[in-house]
Amino acid sequence: MTDLELAVHAALEAGKLLRSHFGQDAVVDEATHHDIKLALDKQSQELITEILLGSRPDDALYGEEGLAGNQESSRQWIVDPIDGTVNYYYGIPHFCVSIALRVNGEITVGVIHDPMVGETWTAVKGGPPMLNGRVISSSPRTDLEEAILFVGCGKDGDALTIGLERFKKASLRARKMRMMGSAALGMAYIACGRLDGYIESRISLWDIAAGKLIVEAAGGSVDLNPVPGKPDVWSIVATNGKIPIAEIL
Repeated sequence: MTDLELAVHAALEAGKLLRSHFGQDAVVDEATHHDIKLALDKQSQELITEILLGSRPDDALYGEEGLAGNQESSRQWIVDPIDGTVNYYYGIPHFCVSIALRVNGEITVGVIHDPMVGETWTAVKGGPPMLNGRVISSSPRTDLEEAILFVGCGKDGDALTIGLERFKKASLRARKMRMMGSAALGMAYIACGRLDGYIESRISLWDIAAGKLIVEAAGGSVDLNPVPGKPDVWSIVATNGKIPIAEIL
């Protein structure tokens, strides 16, 4: 299998696992005021790891649930086994599996799979982005007044302050605002024209690695800036590449 075929296979198998348990009582491994970790997060990542490293044993894997493989490798799989865990736990069918491959520091493969809707977004660097095998592109919208935006507000004090201020500015300009609970699906929706922008001041690499490649392949724009003192945590501004997003930042 190619790297893309392998990533799609892993995402689909993890999606089957998640779908088969959806709506049942989920085991909570860890809970904080604002977040939940499920046993299924680990099970999903273990399944993905088994598939990816079973075929690529010399590769590294960097996931939300930990590391695996050869961490000295120039090839690193970046995995979010359930993006939207809180949605999943509460029975909201808006979550996904996100898998990216980074080679020598560059994302070369991206897969986002929504097992509840049955949609899979894919991209290989230099190739067209696809949704279920159909070529997609970001929306042609150029005016904020016609745009639908996804703004994340974060949970720590600074991120919340920044997010709420941006949400207020955007609400006065955009057609509609959404807070959806899955960064990866938000970026997938930008890539196929359903949303026009996604802004958040604190987001982890595994949430956005696959989405970055897919959005950019679809003609969109993704601006990442590292958060000081927090490895692989970023602020993100992703758009269709056409709306004047700077006007609300």
